[in-house]
Amino acid sequence: MSEKRYVLNPAPFVVPTTDGKLIEEHVGGASTGTSAYSLAHMVAPPHWSEPHQTPSFDEITIVVRGRKRFEIDGDVVELQAGQALLIKGGARVRYSNPFEEECEYWSICVPAFSPDTVNREEV
Repeated sequence: MSEKRYVLNPAPFVVPTTDGKLIEEHVGGASTGTSAYSLAHMVAPPHWSEPHQTPSFDEITIVVRGRKRFEIDGDVVELQAGQALLIKGGARVRYSNPFEEECEYWSICVPAFSPDTVNREEV
């Protein structure tokens, strides 16, 4: 029998967080052992934010519900449901949801997200 050319993930890896944000990795290092790319579903609560970071991977974000704010190399970009954004690796970025409603979105990272390559700044 030949090797299968697909990876079925019956349930996402739920990333433990302390800030109320839901992170479900469906494809990636933690969930499927994939290092080339990752796919995660996330829900950021109202008034959520995280420290600046300078990831070494590209990240595509697609907002499904609510709004999300990005500070990218000094620029401020806000996405709403139905909009997408590509942030290239090496950009200094800060993600937040300063709004009153949750923000639900999907994120694709190439190569895959890794705590070792996100390069978060200390608070």
